[in-house]
Formats: sequence, C-alpha cells, structure tokens
Amino acid sequence: MTDTPHGSQEELYSGPLPWDIGRPQPAFLDLAQAGVIQGRVLDVGCGTGEHTLMCAALDLDATGVDLAPKAINLAQDKARERGLTARFLRHNALRLAELGESFDTVLDSLVFHIFSDDNRAAYVESLRSATKPGGRLFLLCFSDRQPGEGEYGPRRVTQQEITAAFAEGWKLDSIKAGTIDNTVIPDGVLAWLVALTRS
Repeated sequence: MTDTPHGSQEELYSGPLPWDIGRPQPAFLDLAQAGVIQGRVLDVGCGTGEHTLMCAALDLDATGVDLAPKAINLAQDKARERGLTARFLRHNALRLAELGESFDTVLDSLVFHIFSDDNRAAYVESLRSATKPGGRLFLLCFSDRQPGEGEYGPRRVTQQEITAAFAEGWKLDSIKAGTIDNTVIPDGVLAWLVALTRS
C-alpha cells in the first residue's frame, strides 16, 4: 500500500485483508510462467510479498516496497520460511526515484486504482523513474466493469483513464480483461491487466 498516516498503515495489516490471499494473483502468475517477468523486478505496494516471492522463486532479483511496516515484516518472515532471497523495503510508492535504482520489470498489483486524480500523475511518473528504458510495467487494477461502485473496493478505472495516465513516456502494449482473486467475492473482481513499455 501507499502514502497514508503511519498509524493507519499499522492498523491495515492487523487483521485479514480481502486482497491478501496468501498466493500470487493468477494474472501475474500467468505472466511469470510465460517468462515475461524478467531481470531485476520491483513489486510496488508489495503487501505481504507474494509477487516478490514468486519472482524470487524464479531466481529473479526481486525487491518489494510497501509503506506498511507490518506487511514488510510478514513478507520477510515468508521469505525466511520459504528459503527465498528477496529484498523488502518500507518505501513510498510516490517516491520511487529516491530508491536511486532502475528495474527491468515493475509490478503493480492493486495500487494504481487507489490514487486520487491529484496523485495519479505523480504515481505514474514515480513508476517511470524506477523503470529502465525499454523495461516493462504490468498493472492489475479494478475495472469499471465491476458493478457496485462504493459497495466493495476502491473506485473503478476505465480503459480511457489508463490510456490517458500513461500517454507520455510509455507505450501501451495491451489492456486485457482479467480478475482479481480475493477473500470476499468468490468469482473474483473484474479487473484490467495492463502491459506497458517505458520509452
């Protein structure tokens, strides 16, 4: 998760969360199995680390960042339990440039859609700052196809909003319909799976 007060971040992981399913999202697992997640990987808003650890299990150099200290601690515990080498850092997703590093692949699972219009452009630029030229960004977010605005989860995102947000500095490779597995809606939440290349 991202930039909210420190106390809220602690409270966020004090109990079960709908998106913390104890395994990677199937959409990202499919990407990993297809071999398109490559090189140095940054998992933004990594939570308890499932996507970072998925990459580490593929012998990729994997880093996960999240603002919630408890999430980072849980991710580090999982890495130790599974005998995997991965790096987890408490860091703000809006300030990825401050890492001073560039990554071949960047993963965003359920982060993009939480930002207000005011912060969305800053977040996209932050992602760009951490992605090597020619590097790939894979993004999974709530879709406007999901019914019940406000009833469950964050605001829905349209394809047009995604296209507009990444209009500069990125090549949009694809937007595909997908689902987000969770612990609340058995059939999953309707999502967009987006693939982009940094120019």
